[in-house]
Amino acid sequence: MMHDDQLPVDAELVRRLIAEQFPQWAGLPITPVDSGATVNAIFRLGDRFAARLRLRAGNPDAVRAELAREAAALEELAGIVPVPVPRPVAIGRPGDRFPLPWAIHEWLPGSTTTPTALAGSGAFADDLAALLLALRAAPTRGRTFSGGGRGGSLPDHDEWMRRCFRESEGLFDVPALRTRWSALRVLPAAGADVMAHGDLHPGNLLVEKERLSGVLDAGAFGAADPALDLVVVWHMLDRPARGRVRRTLASSEPEWARGAAWAFQQAMGLVWYYRQTNPVMADLGRTTLARIMTDPDVAAV
Repeated sequence: MMHDDQLPVDAELVRRLIAEQFPQWAGLPITPVDSGATVNAIFRLGDRFAARLRLRAGNPDAVRAELAREAAALEELAGIVPVPVPRPVAIGRPGDRFPLPWAIHEWLPGSTTTPTALAGSGAFADDLAALLLALRAAPTRGRTFSGGGRGGSLPDHDEWMRRCFRESEGLFDVPALRTRWSALRVLPAAGADVMAHGDLHPGNLLVEKERLSGVLDAGAFGAADPALDLVVVWHMLDRPARGRVRRTLASSEPEWARGAAWAFQQAMGLVWYYRQTNPVMADLGRTTLARIMTDPDVAAV
């Protein structure tokens, strides 16, 4: 179990929910997807669909509203990015042994990758740059950062970071990490909010033949700091490939360093929290922190 409030979810539960609520798909094979996901348990449903069930307990009405918001976000995101996005298909209701609403999305071809598999790929770096440019060019329609999660003020995360530093004693050189955060947290804003995916890491990107083939999970999609989606370069690319993306985006020094700051904030929570329950996410945290701590441009901040 990754979370103290984690709900028990397995293929048999999904089979019962499908049979009860969507009998037209009751005969389809159900296969758990080993994705390292931390928010949803994902099950492939036949060849065309994916069932997504929340892993953590919550208020059913709040979850239903969030699923509706995510469905709308997926539709908007699909009209923005240059690769496919899984379209929402249906929202299920609470049922036998599962107390929350849940969702069915399209299944997209492709596979997730690792933080290092495509780290030096110029072609993949170019695909990421094109994705970021498309997101930045999308109209905000007057939206600004909502105030939840990453994407607003870096110092708003100080309390969380203090906990991460405490929990990481014995895992890292914590004094060095504290020093780096002290420099990153005070970086100036990089510009007006833009539309951002909000959670670009290897588990939310599909690849085929070393090229980006799809983008998953619009749960964090919204207006945010233009540096937020730069987390993907620290999560997935080595220094030459990161430089390739930076040149394409023409990122300023503050913007580039703020991207590292958001990646640092995300990565700090991954290792200690998931080190025993989710090695995929723990390895992502280690890789990202190593890149940030050894990058001379970030060290100069």
